[in-house]
Amino acid sequence: MSHTDPMSLPAPDPADPAALDDLLSDEEREVRAAVRAMLDARVEPHIAEWFEAGGIPDIRGLTRELGALGVLGMHLDGYGCAGMTATQYGLACLELEATDSGLRSLVSVQGSLAMFAIWLWGSEQQKQEWLARMAAGEVIGCFGLTEPDAGSDPASMTTRARRDGGDWVIDGRKMWISNAPYADIAIVWAGTDDGIRGFIVPADSPGFSAPEIRHKLSLRASATGELVLDGVRVPASAMLPEARGMKGPLSCLNEARYGIVWGALGAARSSLEAARRYARERVQFGRPIGAFQLTQQKLADMSLEYIKGYLLAVHLGRRKDAGLLRPEQVSIGKLNNVREALEICRTARTILGANGISLEYPVIRHAANLESVLTYEGTVEMHTLVLGQLLTGEQAFR
Repeated sequence: MSHTDPMSLPAPDPADPAALDDLLSDEEREVRAAVRAMLDARVEPHIAEWFEAGGIPDIRGLTRELGALGVLGMHLDGYGCAGMTATQYGLACLELEATDSGLRSLVSVQGSLAMFAIWLWGSEQQKQEWLARMAAGEVIGCFGLTEPDAGSDPASMTTRARRDGGDWVIDGRKMWISNAPYADIAIVWAGTDDGIRGFIVPADSPGFSAPEIRHKLSLRASATGELVLDGVRVPASAMLPEARGMKGPLSCLNEARYGIVWGALGAARSSLEAARRYARERVQFGRPIGAFQLTQQKLADMSLEYIKGYLLAVHLGRRKDAGLLRPEQVSIGKLNNVREALEICRTARTILGANGISLEYPVIRHAANLESVLTYEGTVEMHTLVLGQLLTGEQAFR
Protein backbone atom coordinates (compact mmCIF):
# COMPACT_ATOMS: atom_id res chain seq x y z
CA MET A 1 0.00 0.00 0.00
CA SER A 2 1.47 3.35 -1.05
CA HIS A 3 1.75 6.17 1.43
CA THR A 4 1.03 9.78 0.53
CA ASP A 5 2.18 12.62 2.71
CA PRO A 6 -1.12 14.30 3.74
CA MET A 7 0.56 17.70 3.81
CA SER A 8 1.45 17.34 0.14
CA LEU A 9 -2.22 17.15 -0.83
CA PRO A 10 -4.07 20.30 -1.93
CA ALA A 11 -5.52 22.31 0.94
CA PRO A 12 -9.25 21.67 1.51
CA ASP A 13 -11.74 24.17 0.15
CA PRO A 14 -12.95 26.35 3.08
CA ALA A 15 -16.45 26.10 1.62
CA ASP A 16 -16.20 22.28 1.69
CA PRO A 17 -13.63 21.39 4.35
CA ALA A 18 -14.60 17.70 4.51
CA ALA A 19 -14.52 17.34 0.70
CA LEU A 20 -18.17 16.22 0.64
CA ASP A 21 -18.21 16.82 -3.08
CA ASP A 22 -16.22 13.60 -3.50
CA LEU A 23 -19.37 11.69 -2.52
CA LEU A 24 -21.15 12.76 -5.70
CA SER A 25 -21.01 11.41 -9.22
CA ASP A 26 -20.45 13.62 -12.24
CA GLU A 27 -24.13 13.33 -13.14
CA GLU A 28 -25.16 14.44 -9.65
CA ARG A 29 -22.88 17.46 -9.82
CA GLU A 30 -24.32 18.35 -13.23
CA VAL A 31 -27.87 18.31 -11.89
CA ARG A 32 -26.84 20.47 -8.96
CA ALA A 33 -25.03 22.93 -11.25
CA ALA A 34 -28.01 23.22 -13.59
CA VAL A 35 -30.39 24.02 -10.75
CA ARG A 36 -27.93 26.47 -9.22
CA ALA A 37 -27.41 28.29 -12.53
CA MET A 38 -31.14 28.76 -13.08
CA LEU A 39 -31.70 30.01 -9.54
CA ASP A 40 -28.77 32.42 -9.67
CA ALA A 41 -30.04 33.92 -12.91
CA ARG A 42 -33.78 33.93 -12.27
CA VAL A 43 -34.45 34.02 -8.53
CA GLU A 44 -31.51 35.15 -6.39
CA PRO A 45 -31.62 38.80 -7.54
CA HIS A 46 -35.27 39.08 -6.44
CA ILE A 47 -35.92 36.63 -3.61
CA ALA A 48 -35.39 39.06 -0.71
CA GLU A 49 -37.81 41.50 -2.36
CA TRP A 50 -40.36 38.72 -2.94
CA PHE A 51 -40.03 37.60 0.68
CA GLU A 52 -40.58 41.14 1.91
CA ALA A 53 -43.52 41.68 -0.44
CA GLY A 54 -45.07 38.38 0.60
CA GLY A 55 -45.21 36.55 -2.71
CA ILE A 56 -43.69 35.74 -6.09
CA PRO A 57 -45.18 38.08 -8.72
CA ASP A 58 -45.17 35.75 -11.75
CA ILE A 59 -45.60 32.46 -9.96
CA ARG A 60 -47.01 30.69 -13.00
CA GLY A 61 -44.16 31.82 -15.22
CA LEU A 62 -41.59 30.71 -12.65
CA THR A 63 -43.35 27.35 -12.22
CA ARG A 64 -43.19 26.77 -15.96
CA GLU A 65 -39.46 27.61 -15.88
CA LEU A 66 -38.98 25.07 -13.12
CA GLY A 67 -40.90 22.58 -15.26
CA ALA A 68 -38.64 23.30 -18.23
CA LEU A 69 -35.63 22.74 -15.97
CA GLY A 70 -37.07 19.32 -15.13
CA VAL A 71 -37.32 19.56 -11.33
CA LEU A 72 -41.10 19.12 -10.98
CA GLY A 73 -41.65 15.47 -10.14
CA MET A 74 -38.06 14.88 -11.26
CA HIS A 75 -37.73 11.65 -9.24
CA LEU A 76 -40.80 10.06 -10.85
CA ASP A 77 -40.71 7.83 -13.94
CA GLY A 78 -42.76 8.29 -17.07
CA TYR A 79 -45.57 10.71 -17.90
CA GLY A 80 -43.20 13.55 -18.81
CA CYS A 81 -41.21 13.25 -15.57
CA ALA A 82 -37.41 13.30 -15.61
CA GLY A 83 -36.93 9.93 -13.87
CA MET A 84 -33.88 11.05 -11.92
CA THR A 85 -32.51 9.43 -8.79
CA ALA A 86 -33.53 10.25 -5.23
CA THR A 87 -30.05 11.65 -4.60
CA GLN A 88 -30.28 13.95 -7.63
CA TYR A 89 -33.68 15.11 -6.40
CA GLY A 90 -32.21 15.72 -2.95
CA LEU A 91 -29.42 17.85 -4.39
CA ALA A 92 -31.99 19.90 -6.30
CA CYS A 93 -33.93 20.43 -3.06
CA LEU A 94 -30.74 21.58 -1.34
CA GLU A 95 -30.08 24.18 -4.04
CA LEU A 96 -33.70 25.33 -4.10
CA GLU A 97 -33.76 25.88 -0.35
CA ALA A 98 -30.36 27.55 -0.42
CA THR A 99 -32.25 30.20 -2.37
CA ASP A 100 -35.44 30.05 -0.28
CA SER A 101 -37.50 27.47 1.60
CA GLY A 102 -40.64 28.77 -0.05
CA LEU A 103 -39.29 27.87 -3.47
CA ARG A 104 -38.36 24.37 -2.34
CA SER A 105 -41.85 24.08 -0.83
CA LEU A 106 -43.39 24.91 -4.21
CA VAL A 107 -41.37 22.17 -5.91
CA SER A 108 -41.87 19.69 -3.06
CA VAL A 109 -45.64 20.12 -2.86
CA GLN A 110 -45.94 19.86 -6.64
CA GLY A 111 -43.72 16.81 -7.11
CA SER A 112 -43.61 14.89 -3.83
CA LEU A 113 -47.19 15.46 -2.68
CA ALA A 114 -49.63 16.27 -5.48
CA MET A 115 -47.88 14.53 -8.39
CA PHE A 116 -46.64 11.63 -6.26
CA ALA A 117 -50.18 10.96 -5.01
CA ILE A 118 -51.43 10.64 -8.58
CA TRP A 119 -48.34 8.74 -9.74
CA LEU A 120 -48.53 6.17 -6.93
CA TRP A 121 -52.24 5.88 -6.21
CA GLY A 122 -54.00 7.18 -9.33
CA SER A 123 -55.59 5.40 -12.25
CA GLU A 124 -53.88 5.28 -15.62
CA GLN A 125 -56.43 7.77 -16.91
CA GLN A 126 -55.61 10.18 -14.06
CA LYS A 127 -51.89 9.84 -14.68
CA GLN A 128 -52.32 10.54 -18.38
CA GLU A 129 -54.59 13.49 -17.71
CA TRP A 130 -52.47 15.34 -15.15
CA LEU A 131 -48.86 14.27 -14.69
CA ALA A 132 -47.23 15.53 -17.89
CA ARG A 133 -48.87 18.93 -17.54
CA MET A 134 -47.84 19.13 -13.89
CA ALA A 135 -44.25 18.14 -14.75
CA ALA A 136 -44.20 20.99 -17.29
CA GLY A 137 -45.52 23.45 -14.70
CA GLU A 138 -48.66 24.07 -16.74
CA VAL A 139 -50.88 22.74 -13.95
CA ILE A 140 -50.10 23.54 -10.31
CA GLY A 141 -51.23 21.20 -7.54
CA CYS A 142 -51.66 21.35 -3.79
CA PHE A 143 -52.21 18.71 -1.12
CA GLY A 144 -55.15 18.99 1.26
CA LEU A 145 -54.58 16.95 4.40
CA THR A 146 -54.09 19.24 7.42
CA GLU A 147 -57.22 20.69 9.01
CA PRO A 148 -57.76 23.44 11.61
CA ASP A 149 -58.17 20.79 14.31
CA ALA A 150 -56.26 17.89 12.73
CA GLY A 151 -52.55 18.52 12.31
CA SER A 152 -50.25 15.92 13.83
CA ASP A 153 -53.25 13.57 14.08
CA PRO A 154 -54.56 13.63 10.49
CA ALA A 155 -56.67 10.50 11.05
CA SER A 156 -59.02 12.70 13.11
CA MET A 157 -59.95 14.77 10.03
CA THR A 158 -63.54 15.90 9.78
CA THR A 159 -63.67 16.48 6.00
CA ARG A 160 -66.14 14.01 4.56
CA ALA A 161 -67.01 12.68 1.11
CA ARG A 162 -70.34 10.95 0.47
CA ARG A 163 -71.69 9.15 -2.57
CA ASP A 164 -74.53 10.81 -4.43
CA GLY A 165 -75.49 8.77 -7.44
CA GLY A 166 -72.39 8.43 -9.61
CA ASP A 167 -70.65 11.38 -7.94
CA TRP A 168 -68.88 12.22 -4.71
CA VAL A 169 -69.85 15.28 -2.66
CA ILE A 170 -67.12 16.67 -0.40
CA ASP A 171 -67.57 18.97 2.61
CA GLY A 172 -64.82 20.21 4.89
CA ARG A 173 -61.93 22.57 5.54
CA LYS A 174 -58.19 22.21 5.08
CA MET A 175 -55.63 24.60 6.58
CA TRP A 176 -52.02 25.69 5.97
CA ILE A 177 -51.99 24.36 2.41
CA SER A 178 -48.95 25.45 0.37
CA ASN A 179 -49.68 26.44 -3.26
CA ALA A 180 -53.43 26.56 -2.49
CA PRO A 181 -54.20 30.14 -3.61
CA TYR A 182 -53.01 29.55 -7.17
CA ALA A 183 -53.38 25.77 -7.52
CA ASP A 184 -55.34 24.36 -10.44
CA ILE A 185 -56.08 21.08 -8.66
CA ALA A 186 -56.08 19.92 -5.06
CA ILE A 187 -55.47 16.41 -3.78
CA VAL A 188 -58.07 16.31 -1.03
CA TRP A 189 -58.18 13.59 1.61
CA ALA A 190 -61.57 12.91 3.16
CA GLY A 191 -63.29 10.37 5.32
CA THR A 192 -65.82 8.09 3.62
CA ASP A 193 -67.89 5.07 4.62
CA ASP A 194 -64.98 3.08 3.15
CA GLY A 195 -62.25 4.83 5.15
CA ILE A 196 -60.05 7.77 4.17
CA ARG A 197 -59.84 8.30 0.41
CA GLY A 198 -58.10 10.79 -1.84
CA PHE A 199 -59.73 12.90 -4.57
CA ILE A 200 -58.45 15.10 -7.40
CA VAL A 201 -60.50 18.27 -7.08
CA PRO A 202 -60.24 20.96 -9.80
CA ALA A 203 -60.00 24.43 -8.27
CA ASP A 204 -62.82 25.72 -10.48
CA SER A 205 -65.31 23.25 -8.97
CA PRO A 206 -68.46 24.95 -7.61
CA GLY A 207 -68.26 25.22 -3.82
CA PHE A 208 -64.42 25.14 -3.80
CA SER A 209 -62.34 28.12 -2.73
CA ALA A 210 -58.77 28.65 -1.52
CA PRO A 211 -58.45 31.95 0.36
CA GLU A 212 -54.86 32.97 1.05
CA ILE A 213 -53.57 33.04 4.63
CA ARG A 214 -52.10 36.51 5.21
CA HIS A 215 -49.77 38.05 7.80
CA LYS A 216 -47.23 35.21 7.80
CA LEU A 217 -43.73 36.01 9.03
CA SER A 218 -42.26 32.79 7.61
CA LEU A 219 -42.31 31.23 4.12
CA ARG A 220 -43.42 34.60 2.82
CA ALA A 221 -42.37 33.83 -0.74
CA SER A 222 -44.67 30.79 -0.69
CA ALA A 223 -48.44 31.20 -1.01
CA THR A 224 -50.35 29.41 1.75
CA GLY A 225 -54.10 29.06 1.94
CA GLU A 226 -57.15 27.28 3.23
CA LEU A 227 -59.21 24.86 1.21
CA VAL A 228 -62.94 25.40 1.65
CA LEU A 229 -65.17 22.65 0.30
CA ASP A 230 -68.89 23.33 0.53
CA GLY A 231 -70.76 20.57 -1.23
CA VAL A 232 -68.07 20.17 -3.89
CA ARG A 233 -69.26 17.61 -6.41
CA VAL A 234 -66.74 15.50 -8.33
CA PRO A 235 -67.27 12.43 -10.53
CA ALA A 236 -66.37 8.95 -9.36
CA SER A 237 -63.34 9.12 -11.65
CA ALA A 238 -61.86 11.85 -9.42
CA MET A 239 -61.11 9.39 -6.61
CA LEU A 240 -57.61 7.93 -6.42
CA PRO A 241 -58.55 4.26 -6.76
CA GLU A 242 -55.51 2.66 -5.13
CA ALA A 243 -55.37 4.79 -1.95
CA ARG A 244 -57.38 3.61 1.04
CA GLY A 245 -56.80 4.62 4.66
CA MET A 246 -53.95 6.69 6.08
CA LYS A 247 -51.36 4.80 4.04
CA GLY A 248 -52.24 7.01 1.07
CA PRO A 249 -51.48 10.46 2.49
CA LEU A 250 -48.69 9.22 4.77
CA SER A 251 -46.78 7.74 1.84
CA CYS A 252 -46.85 11.16 0.17
CA LEU A 253 -45.74 12.92 3.35
CA ASN A 254 -42.82 10.53 3.65
CA GLU A 255 -41.79 11.45 0.11
CA ALA A 256 -41.93 15.16 0.90
CA ARG A 257 -40.04 14.74 4.17
CA TYR A 258 -37.19 13.15 2.29
CA GLY A 259 -36.82 16.34 0.25
CA ILE A 260 -36.76 18.38 3.45
CA VAL A 261 -33.84 16.30 4.76
CA TRP A 262 -31.81 17.78 1.90
CA GLY A 263 -33.56 21.12 1.59
CA ALA A 264 -32.89 22.28 5.14
CA LEU A 265 -29.18 21.86 4.45
CA GLY A 266 -29.49 24.44 1.69
CA ALA A 267 -30.71 27.09 4.11
CA ALA A 268 -27.91 26.07 6.49
CA ARG A 269 -25.24 26.25 3.79
CA SER A 270 -26.36 29.67 2.63
CA SER A 271 -26.29 31.05 6.18
CA LEU A 272 -22.98 29.40 7.03
CA GLU A 273 -21.35 30.86 3.92
CA ALA A 274 -22.76 34.31 4.64
CA ALA A 275 -21.36 34.14 8.17
CA ARG A 276 -17.97 32.86 6.99
CA ARG A 277 -17.60 35.65 4.44
CA TYR A 278 -18.75 38.25 6.93
CA ALA A 279 -16.30 37.01 9.57
CA ARG A 280 -13.44 37.53 7.13
CA GLU A 281 -14.55 41.03 6.14
CA ARG A 282 -15.90 42.58 9.33
CA VAL A 283 -13.14 44.30 11.32
CA GLN A 284 -13.40 45.05 15.03
CA PHE A 285 -10.60 45.85 17.47
CA GLY A 286 -8.29 46.09 14.49
CA ARG A 287 -8.82 42.51 13.28
CA PRO A 288 -11.40 40.55 11.24
CA ILE A 289 -13.88 39.04 13.69
CA GLY A 290 -13.00 35.66 12.17
CA ALA A 291 -9.62 36.00 13.90
CA PHE A 292 -11.23 35.74 17.35
CA GLN A 293 -11.57 32.36 19.00
CA LEU A 294 -15.25 32.60 19.87
CA THR A 295 -16.19 33.37 16.26
CA GLN A 296 -14.03 30.52 15.03
CA GLN A 297 -15.74 28.18 17.48
CA LYS A 298 -19.14 29.19 16.13
CA LEU A 299 -18.02 28.66 12.55
CA ALA A 300 -16.40 25.32 13.38
CA ASP A 301 -19.50 24.05 15.19
CA MET A 302 -21.78 25.19 12.37
CA SER A 303 -19.56 23.51 9.79
CA LEU A 304 -19.48 20.24 11.74
CA GLU A 305 -23.25 20.08 12.03
CA TYR A 306 -23.65 20.83 8.33
CA ILE A 307 -21.12 18.11 7.43
CA LYS A 308 -22.91 15.55 9.60
CA GLY A 309 -26.30 16.50 8.18
CA TYR A 310 -24.99 16.22 4.63
CA LEU A 311 -23.48 12.80 5.29
CA LEU A 312 -26.82 11.66 6.68
CA ALA A 313 -28.69 13.03 3.64
CA VAL A 314 -26.37 11.28 1.19
CA HIS A 315 -26.68 8.03 3.13
CA LEU A 316 -30.49 8.23 3.11
CA GLY A 317 -30.44 9.14 -0.58
CA ARG A 318 -28.35 6.10 -1.42
CA ARG A 319 -30.72 3.90 0.61
CA LYS A 320 -33.73 5.39 -1.15
CA ASP A 321 -32.14 4.77 -4.55
CA ALA A 322 -31.56 1.16 -3.49
CA GLY A 323 -35.19 0.78 -2.37
CA LEU A 324 -34.15 0.34 1.26
CA LEU A 325 -35.29 3.58 2.92
CA ARG A 326 -37.75 3.18 5.81
CA PRO A 327 -40.10 5.95 7.00
CA GLU A 328 -38.41 5.89 10.41
CA GLN A 329 -35.09 6.70 8.74
CA VAL A 330 -36.66 9.66 6.95
CA SER A 331 -37.85 10.85 10.36
CA ILE A 332 -34.27 10.66 11.64
CA GLY A 333 -33.12 12.84 8.76
CA LYS A 334 -35.94 15.37 9.04
CA LEU A 335 -35.58 15.64 12.82
CA ASN A 336 -31.82 16.12 12.79
CA ASN A 337 -31.27 18.19 9.68
CA VAL A 338 -34.01 20.77 10.19
CA ARG A 339 -33.20 21.19 13.87
CA GLU A 340 -29.47 21.64 13.22
CA ALA A 341 -30.03 23.84 10.16
CA LEU A 342 -32.14 26.20 12.26
CA GLU A 343 -29.42 26.35 14.90
CA ILE A 344 -26.83 27.09 12.19
CA CYS A 345 -28.97 29.98 10.94
CA ARG A 346 -29.43 31.37 14.44
CA THR A 347 -25.71 31.15 15.15
CA ALA A 348 -24.90 32.76 11.81
CA ARG A 349 -27.19 35.62 12.77
CA THR A 350 -25.09 36.27 15.89
CA ILE A 351 -21.90 36.48 13.80
CA LEU A 352 -23.52 39.09 11.56
CA GLY A 353 -24.71 41.07 14.57
CA ALA A 354 -27.31 43.70 13.68
CA ASN A 355 -26.73 43.03 9.98
CA GLY A 356 -28.05 39.54 10.62
CA ILE A 357 -31.62 40.84 10.83
CA SER A 358 -31.40 42.66 7.50
CA LEU A 359 -32.75 41.19 4.27
CA GLU A 360 -29.55 42.44 2.65
CA TYR A 361 -28.24 39.10 3.92
CA PRO A 362 -30.08 35.77 3.61
CA VAL A 363 -29.68 34.64 7.21
CA ILE A 364 -32.78 35.99 8.97
CA ARG A 365 -34.93 34.96 6.00
CA HIS A 366 -33.64 31.38 6.20
CA ALA A 367 -34.08 31.33 9.98
CA ALA A 368 -37.65 32.58 9.72
CA ASN A 369 -38.46 30.05 7.00
CA LEU A 370 -36.99 27.15 8.94
CA GLU A 371 -39.29 27.90 11.86
CA SER A 372 -42.07 26.64 9.56
CA VAL A 373 -40.03 23.78 8.13
CA LEU A 374 -39.37 22.66 11.72
CA THR A 375 -43.11 22.18 12.16
CA TYR A 376 -44.55 21.07 8.83
CA GLU A 377 -44.36 17.53 7.51
CA GLY A 378 -44.20 16.37 11.13
CA THR A 379 -43.18 18.36 14.18
CA VAL A 380 -40.01 17.77 16.20
CA GLU A 381 -42.15 16.04 18.79
CA MET A 382 -43.72 13.62 16.31
CA HIS A 383 -40.44 12.63 14.68
CA THR A 384 -38.87 12.25 18.13
CA LEU A 385 -41.63 9.80 19.05
CA VAL A 386 -41.18 7.90 15.78
CA LEU A 387 -37.53 7.38 16.68
CA GLY A 388 -38.45 6.66 20.29
CA GLN A 389 -40.85 3.93 19.22
CA LEU A 390 -38.17 2.42 17.01
CA LEU A 391 -35.69 2.40 19.90
CA THR A 392 -38.03 1.03 22.57
CA GLY A 393 -40.82 -0.80 20.77
CA GLU A 394 -43.31 1.33 22.69
CA GLN A 395 -45.78 3.64 20.95
CA ALA A 396 -46.10 6.94 22.84
CA PHE A 397 -48.34 8.99 20.54
CA ARG A 398 -51.47 8.58 22.67
